[in-house]
Amino acid sequence: MSQSSAPLVLTLKLDGHSFDRFNSLRQQHFPPERNFLPAHITLFHALPSQHERSICHTLQEVCSQTSVLPLIFPTLRCLGNGVAIEVESSELLQIHQDLAYRWKNWLTPQDRQRYRSHITIQNKVSPEQARQLYDRLLPEWQLQQGQGEGLLLWYYKGGPWELVQEFGFSQTNNANK
Repeated sequence: MSQSSAPLVLTLKLDGHSFDRFNSLRQQHFPPERNFLPAHITLFHALPSQHERSICHTLQEVCSQTSVLPLIFPTLRCLGNGVAIEVESSELLQIHQDLAYRWKNWLTPQDRQRYRSHITIQNKVSPEQARQLYDRLLPEWQLQQGQGEGLLLWYYKGGPWELVQEFGFSQTNNANK
């Protein structure tokens, strides 16, 4: 691991089918001059890089005890200046709560807010543009399902991110233990 002063971003790794579907929507609707990233679900926006080793250790521990997560994408959400896909997963909320508790002294005000997981497919547009896209996509939206396969830790570099490490969830289903 290379040391960096860039904050760390933690995201959920989506299964390939879900990622392809939602990344396609993001590519179609996110302003191209601002679209530096593929589709993602952010858990934490700015973890301190000086604690990178400890953060990685915690993520290895948590992921080794976590099965692949079921995800539901029930509907769209208008963000005011964009549109997002809502994500429902009690397992994801539990992971977020556990990590937030472990890292409570490091969290920024943004990361201390109530967690509402989503995938942003449009952002930083006018409220009118956002409402138009929302109104166009919502009638055709159908509930979709997918999986979270692990966690991805990134260096935030102002625009693009640089992957630090991927942490895969165990493949064991907890119901079979």
